[in-house]
Amino acid sequence: MAETMIVADNRFGQVLSMPTAFVTGATGFVGSHVAWHLLHQGWKVVAIRRGNSVNPYLPPGEIDWRRCDVRDADRLVQVMEGCEAVFHVAADYRLWARDPQEIYQSNVAGTDNVLRAARLCRAERVVYTSSVGALGLNPNGTPANEKTPVQLADMIGHYKRSKYLAERRAEDHARQGLPVVIVNPSTPVGPGDHKPTPTGKIIVDYLNGKMPAYLNTGLNLVDVEDVARGHLLALEYGRVGEKYILGNQNLTLAEIFQMLENISGKPAPRLRLPYYPVLCLAYVTEAISRWTHTEPVIPLEGVKMAHRHMFFDAGKAVTELGLPQTPVYAALQKAVKWYVDNGYCK
Repeated sequence: MAETMIVADNRFGQVLSMPTAFVTGATGFVGSHVAWHLLHQGWKVVAIRRGNSVNPYLPPGEIDWRRCDVRDADRLVQVMEGCEAVFHVAADYRLWARDPQEIYQSNVAGTDNVLRAARLCRAERVVYTSSVGALGLNPNGTPANEKTPVQLADMIGHYKRSKYLAERRAEDHARQGLPVVIVNPSTPVGPGDHKPTPTGKIIVDYLNGKMPAYLNTGLNLVDVEDVARGHLLALEYGRVGEKYILGNQNLTLAEIFQMLENISGKPAPRLRLPYYPVLCLAYVTEAISRWTHTEPVIPLEGVKMAHRHMFFDAGKAVTELGLPQTPVYAALQKAVKWYVDNGYCK
């Protein structure tokens, strides 16, 4: 039996006993780190997966794996029963899909299913993993925060639109009494990104010499281990219905590549591509993909996203939750070492 952890709910003044945590997305990048940190702190972890997929970052035999899909509402209630804490981390994170409805079914309907199951199972605390992609951006490029105005029309692509709609569902459940806290990770980097994510693929392509040029864009990078800790801190200190950006340092893509050059010794690309010719080329590759049913070489949604710097201010999470701020350079070092050690680089 896992060690029981006592957590203070700051908003309602209750003391909750939470020995068992339910985690979706534990086979993925962020979810595996959330599960690992829960195990490290003495929690019993129940996690779901659709098949027999594993994550090489997680220790074998320590998680109670149960077969389930977030799109199966009835099965979710069965496998979640008895879990006091729920972490809904799973998401369909793709910038292109042959059938975009798959993204909405997993990210929007799936979120609604998990939160409804949490209500039926009387979960005492829920952390929903949204994304900074669901937040607004400032027109002048200054860092945005949780209150920056945003609407559905601002969302570029199906992934962002699905996460925006899913976040609205989470807010609805909070208003209806579900004790859910929302976290919005920025761009996590670090070890264990085994698929990899689109951001991880940029690092892998760079290490393999497949990144000869770049677009002028910017991201907020954060150590994935800090993101995982942020989930547990949100469980303990987060205010119900509130959003918390889990981020760290705002960097241009050129600055990220310079860091990678210093870490790996491989030269950073010097050629900065103009935006609009790349956008036209992305439209061409998108059209080819519709015909061939294969992923485009240049994802149109990714190019459109790159047109604006996605800079964010994580001050609220740092102040209210105590979110750690591990240097991003160190996180990139860990990511590079993990990719090299696990054969992702030639």
